[in-house]
Amino acid sequence: MNDQIHTGGDQQHGELGDAEYAEFMELAAEEGFDLEEVEGDLAAAGHGPLPVLAVVGRPNVGKSTLVNRIIGRREAVVEDRPGVTRDRVTYEAEWSGRRFKVVDTGGWEQDVLGIDASVAAQAEFAIEAADAVVFVVDATVGATDTDEAVVKLLRRAGKPVVLCANKVDGPSAEADAAMLWSLGLGEPYPVSALHGRGTGDMLDAVLEALPEAPAQTFGAAIGGPRRIALIGRPNVGKSSLLNKVAGEERVVVNEMAGTTRDPVDELIELGGVTWKFVDTAGIRRRVHLQEGADYYASLRTAAAVEKAELAVILIDSSESISVQDQRIISMAVEAGRAIVVAYNKWDTLDEERRYYLEREIETELGQIQWAPRVNVSARTGRHMEKLVPAIETALAGWETRVPTGRLNAFLGEIVASHPHPVRGGKQPRILFGTQAGTRPPRFVLFASGFLEAGYRRFVERRLREEFGFEGTPLQISVRVREKRGRKK
Repeated sequence: MNDQIHTGGDQQHGELGDAEYAEFMELAAEEGFDLEEVEGDLAAAGHGPLPVLAVVGRPNVGKSTLVNRIIGRREAVVEDRPGVTRDRVTYEAEWSGRRFKVVDTGGWEQDVLGIDASVAAQAEFAIEAADAVVFVVDATVGATDTDEAVVKLLRRAGKPVVLCANKVDGPSAEADAAMLWSLGLGEPYPVSALHGRGTGDMLDAVLEALPEAPAQTFGAAIGGPRRIALIGRPNVGKSSLLNKVAGEERVVVNEMAGTTRDPVDELIELGGVTWKFVDTAGIRRRVHLQEGADYYASLRTAAAVEKAELAVILIDSSESISVQDQRIISMAVEAGRAIVVAYNKWDTLDEERRYYLEREIETELGQIQWAPRVNVSARTGRHMEKLVPAIETALAGWETRVPTGRLNAFLGEIVASHPHPVRGGKQPRILFGTQAGTRPPRFVLFASGFLEAGYRRFVERRLREEFGFEGTPLQISVRVREKRGRKK
C-alpha cells in the first residue's frame, strides 16, 4: 500500500497534502497504531491518495462537456466556441466504486503566443502530473495536424492514454471513430459527451489505465484545509496573487480581462499551514446582462464564495474604487463570509494616489471598516507575508463566541448608558440576548419593542468594540415581545 502513497511529487491525499499526510502517519506510528488500519481509515473518510486523470485535446473538441459527463454534473464552463477553458481545473469523480480526480484543461495548440501559449503550457503541466490521460479527438473532423502533435507530446510523457473519439452521436458516425486507429494510440472509444453515449465503455478503459484507488465510501469526511476564495472584478490580479503564493505558474495570467472562467482550487502551504485557495472569475458589472461563458463564470464565482470560509477581496489600488467593487464586497458580506481586503498593485502608486485612495476607502468602504486590510503587489510579492496573519485574524473573528452571561451583562450596560430613543411616547429596550451561532456570529436580541436601524448599528459597533469580531460580518436579528392582553 505504501507504494501508492507517493505516486507523483505533488500527489494529494484527498484534502491532505503530502506533508500533512506524512506528519499524521508519523504521529500514528509514535502512538503505536497499526499503520495499515490508519491508512484504511483515511481512505474510508475520503482522504486516500486519489489517482489523477487529465483530459486533453485541441480547442473545442468537447473536453469540458466530457468532464461534466464523467463527474455527473454541470460544473465545468461549457460554450460552443473554442478557448473557454484556460486553467487546469480539478474535480473528483467516481466510476464503478472507484474514485479518482479529473483535470479539465484548456485546448492545446502548437506554435501559439500570448494567452494561448499559457493555456497550452497548463495542459502540458496537467499531463506531467497525471497518472493517465484521456485524449479527446473530434471524430467528425478526424485527426488534424494539431492532434498529431498532441500524440507526440503524449508519447514523450509516457503516460497511459485512452483515446476518446467524441461527437459520435449515432451508429452512422462510428466509422469516423474507426479512422482514428491511425493515430497509433490503440482503440478509439466512440463517445458522445453531450448525450452520454459510449462513456461507460471509455470509463471502464480509464479504470484499467489508472492505478488502484480507495473504494467509494460514504460518511462524514475529516475537515480539510480552510477554503479561501479570491474574488474581485476582472483583471485586478487574482490569478497573479494565486501564482505568487503558490510559488509557481498555477493558473493562466494575461493582461486581457476575464482570463479565468472556472474556479481553480489550489492547496498552498503558507505560514506553516495548508490552505485551499480558490481563484475565481472576475465579477463583471451585471450578471443578468452577461451571456455565455461569462454568465456561467459569474454564477460559479458566487458558488465558490458560498463554499468558502473567507473571501480575499482584491481591489486595484491604481484605479478609483468602483460601484462594482462595492457590489462584490456586499456579495461576500451577504454570504456571511470572513473578509480580508487586499489592495493590489500597491507598488505602482505615487504619494498623490495613496492620499486619494485613503479618502476613497473612508467614504466608499465605511461599511467594512472591520475587515483586515493588506497592501500588496501580486507582481513583486510585496507584503505577501502579511496575508496569512490577516486571514487568521478574520477567521478567528468569524468563529468567536460570546458566553451568554457576558453578553447580557454587556447589553445591560448599553441599555443603562445609551437607552433607545423614545418614539411615540414609548421607549423600546433590549431585554436580553443570545449568540445563536458562529461562522459568522449571529445574535438574537429580545426586545420590548421595535429597535430602529440606527440603534441596531450602534449595538453592532459596541459589540465589535467590546468583543473584537475583526474580519467578520455580524448578523443581528430582533425578536419583539408580543403584547399580552389584559386578564379579564
